[in-house]
Amino acid sequence: MVELIISLIAGALGGNAAGGLLKNLSLGTAGNSIAGILGGGLGSQILGMMTSGPVADAAAGAAAGGLDIGSIVGQLASGGIGGGVLMAIVGLIKNMMAK
Repeated sequence: MVELIISLIAGALGGNAAGGLLKNLSLGTAGNSIAGILGGGLGSQILGMMTSGPVADAAAGAAAGGLDIGSIVGQLASGGIGGGVLMAIVGLIKNMMAK
């Protein structure tokens, strides 16, 4: 549960960072945050599916509830990147529909 919350917060931050860098695709603070939250959740789930397996499951189980520094950094990265990417995709679609 904590991992999901970290991913969602990182997604919101990633969406707003991408909106700040890509001003022509920005959806506003609320839109960037919503797209980022969704992208952060999706990004962390996709990364979790790609890295799951017997070795990853054993390592995650050995860690204290999956909250070692490596998993936290991974959640931050996947959430932030997922949030930024989804915000950019939604911004592109919005701009294309406005033409």
